[in-house]
Amino acid sequence: MRVPGRWVLKSPVDEHGHEVDPWQFSEGRVLDIPSELRLPVSHLGRELDFSLTGLGVVAVHGRVVQLFERLGIREVQFLPARVEGHSGPYFILNTLRVIRCIDDARCEEVRYWRPEDGQPEKVGEYRVVVGLRIDSSKVGGASIFRPWGWPVALIVSEHLKQAMEQEGLTGLRFVEV
Repeated sequence: MRVPGRWVLKSPVDEHGHEVDPWQFSEGRVLDIPSELRLPVSHLGRELDFSLTGLGVVAVHGRVVQLFERLGIREVQFLPARVEGHSGPYFILNTLRVIRCIDDARCEEVRYWRPEDGQPEKVGEYRVVVGLRIDSSKVGGASIFRPWGWPVALIVSEHLKQAMEQEGLTGLRFVEV
């Protein structure tokens, strides 16, 4: 959202215009979606190679797919998507790895869901993570993943970060964690 004049994409919809569950793209599993997804544009502007919808769905241009293929990165699934009013090719990046690696002690603030919060299905899960920090010893050789319990974050290795920057991909912002 920090790129001035950029487009803003909405969450994906199916061929009938029904919104698909945006959280499925952060669960770390291969998805079988029978039809091409569509990404409506909520604000017109400059196209980006890498975009996040309001709920954290990652939309990428085919240039990103080509880079991942050249680097041999297989920790993601690229699902074809059509950005309304744009020729593309575009894809939704479905991250296939979720790693339990948040370092609570080094984060600025961490809060968990409690029974008194009224959502029993979430008790014990992260409710707030500010100043995210990870324990890199738990990551191994992962190139791209989401941290368990905080699916709004997408983490890439230094090697992948440098490759994306060298490729000149637009829409990226990196924060060391």
